[in-house]
Amino acid sequence: MTNGKFNFWKRTGLSKAELARLNTVPRRWGFLPTIDWYVLREFLIKTCILIFVFIVLFTLGNVFDKLDDFFERNASWSTIMQYLLLRLPGNIRFVLPITTLLGCIWTMATFGKNLEITAMRASGVSLFRSAGSILLMGVVITAGNIYLNELLVPYTEREAQAIYEVAAEGKTSVQHLLTYRSSDLKRTWLFLSFDINHANENVMVKSFRADGTLDWDIFARRATMKEDDRWHFENVIRTRYSRDGLMPKAPERIRDLQFDRTEMQETPQDILNTIKDEEELPSWVIFELLQRNEKIAPKLKAIYWTVFYYRLSFPWACLFAVFLGVPLATRNERSGIMLAIVSAVAVIIGYIVLSEIFLVLGKQGMIPPAVAGLTPMTAFLIYGGYRIFYRRT
Repeated sequence: MTNGKFNFWKRTGLSKAELARLNTVPRRWGFLPTIDWYVLREFLIKTCILIFVFIVLFTLGNVFDKLDDFFERNASWSTIMQYLLLRLPGNIRFVLPITTLLGCIWTMATFGKNLEITAMRASGVSLFRSAGSILLMGVVITAGNIYLNELLVPYTEREAQAIYEVAAEGKTSVQHLLTYRSSDLKRTWLFLSFDINHANENVMVKSFRADGTLDWDIFARRATMKEDDRWHFENVIRTRYSRDGLMPKAPERIRDLQFDRTEMQETPQDILNTIKDEEELPSWVIFELLQRNEKIAPKLKAIYWTVFYYRLSFPWACLFAVFLGVPLATRNERSGIMLAIVSAVAVIIGYIVLSEIFLVLGKQGMIPPAVAGLTPMTAFLIYGGYRIFYRRT
């Protein structure tokens, strides 16, 4: 046996007889009902168990963290259960990548320990093909995570927070003394009370020139964006200022003052979104905000674009988990899953650290937002693909 064949034999862990048979059996790439359904069933069972365990732990964490606040306000059990149910999608989104990784490792390592991977290879089924149903399931889980990340979770988290504020903190849906700075930094708004569902009363707006000096301010008894896509201010007192922005001129009383979108780009939804941290906004909301506000400040633009690209890449962590789990779990087929889990945790920690570093650099404008948001996930997907290719036999 040549050195090349000897090294291959050592790397695969097969006996000489098994290796000889492997060399004579043609590779199989088509649909294999028995193997595919068996592998998929084992993966789904183990992954669902892990998801259930993690969800129970996260739900218990929510209970211990918030239950006292609900009891202090004598909230009903139905309100508490509604709050916990609304938190479930967010918890599932968070645990999907790690449960997918552990489920993949658990499944493939069990096959390896029972020599089932060896039997599949001896039958002409490569490692890549034997895990085909898991790889396909990784794509499905990634699609589900995108749905959770962009459509369901922002709604459920908002509703859960609203229930908590009303039932546990005694607040209302109205935001009091809300201040908003327009994305182009030309206007500052002050709302005595802000409610996106109704007209806002007692609103002050200050408008600044390009050099930063105060141009004018208005105080309106009522402010509304109507169906004509224009801001309508009623019972307005407008005060203009001198060129240096220090000396006010005689105030004007105006019954109805209107501004179109070229004069005031912000919408009530934009103002509401400022209450949230940018990481909590769906990607499509961030994208629309950036498209509507072309004159947004460069630093703020860098922050939003970096978060946008990062949020696009985050759901793909589920697919990365599969690409990583398959080769790690089968690297030492007879030694169990402990080494695979340790290796996976090390790689995941490396991914998290690298993502955070790139995220900070992107928000500071030190590297392009696309590079900051997409590079870590792209690099690790390539790494996982390389490991699959390396262990494909």
